[in-house]
Amino acid sequence: MVAIVVATAVSLVVALFGTRAFIGLLVRKNYGQFIRQDGPTQHFTKRGTPTMGGVVIIAASVIGWLVGHLAIGAWPDLSSSLLMFLFIGLGIVGFLDDYIKIKNQRSLGLNPAAKILGQLTIGTVFAGLALSFPDARGNTPASTKISIVRDLDWADLAFAGGALGVILFILWANFLVTAWSNAVNLTDGLDGLATGASMFVFGAYTIIAIWQYYQSCAVQITNINVCYEVRDSVGLAVASASIVGAAFGFLWWNAAPAQIFMGDTGSLALGGALAGLSILTHTQFLAVIIGGLFVVIVMSDVIQIGVFKMTGKRVFRMAPLHHHFELLGWKEITIVIRFWIIAGLFAVVGLALFYGEWVARL
Repeated sequence: MVAIVVATAVSLVVALFGTRAFIGLLVRKNYGQFIRQDGPTQHFTKRGTPTMGGVVIIAASVIGWLVGHLAIGAWPDLSSSLLMFLFIGLGIVGFLDDYIKIKNQRSLGLNPAAKILGQLTIGTVFAGLALSFPDARGNTPASTKISIVRDLDWADLAFAGGALGVILFILWANFLVTAWSNAVNLTDGLDGLATGASMFVFGAYTIIAIWQYYQSCAVQITNINVCYEVRDSVGLAVASASIVGAAFGFLWWNAAPAQIFMGDTGSLALGGALAGLSILTHTQFLAVIIGGLFVVIVMSDVIQIGVFKMTGKRVFRMAPLHHHFELLGWKEITIVIRFWIIAGLFAVVGLALFYGEWVARL
């Protein structure tokens, strides 16, 4: 617990003060956000607001994670190191996207093919390493089994042999990484929305990882029916907690009216970290509930595009969903706070399902 508290506190302080310094740097370099002309008109006033704030979120999270381990005299474990690799790697993809937008002063950054290629490359390396380096119990950071609250024995992607299982797992992991990173990216459309929602999501995953440690099959052997075969749970809790702290510190400057945006640097990194946690804690489908707000926002976009292509009509005034409410006349801060409430409720429901599944096994 000491490592978790230290990681959260350090990342919060680094993000809180680091973001202020980063804003000054971006202003001096005139690195400001470009605003789409087809978006809500009230967004035009945000033109020129510093972006790429995800750099601070990532840096603060990594520093908090490292200091948290140092506080207990331990080296970072493999699972949380892989999570941070995914977090940083997707952040780099987002950074390149943001930089091109700023340099060319347009809303388009990396071309879609290059962006997807970057996500897939990082995801493939992560997935391959996650199935490697078994510990003394034979557990690797990830499993070829699809999971809901824990692995499903009947949903093993290695059903037709080990090699095919690895290939299918890499494809599945890449789908999760791409889907979640783009989901958070779509959510990052209002001041503080994605940042605040991420705090609830990663807060929930911190609790899950802590619980999995105390109920680990390597620690708790009185009832093997309820224990978890999850590797390096403490490290995952420290990493997740460091992201919570970094998001909290960043939110001070990102709340409406935002003085800085996280940009694709932050949104892709946060989405990738969520995907990584769902894989490494073996809760892939539970993440759909915990990160339910992100799912709702993505689905609003999918529905809008699908219905428009089939009927020529729009379900929403504008997608993603938060822009629909803007065009209905809701104030931005009202939308953000209500969506935070929804994000918090999704996280609580996810935790309740997680705990309920454990109780049902007693």
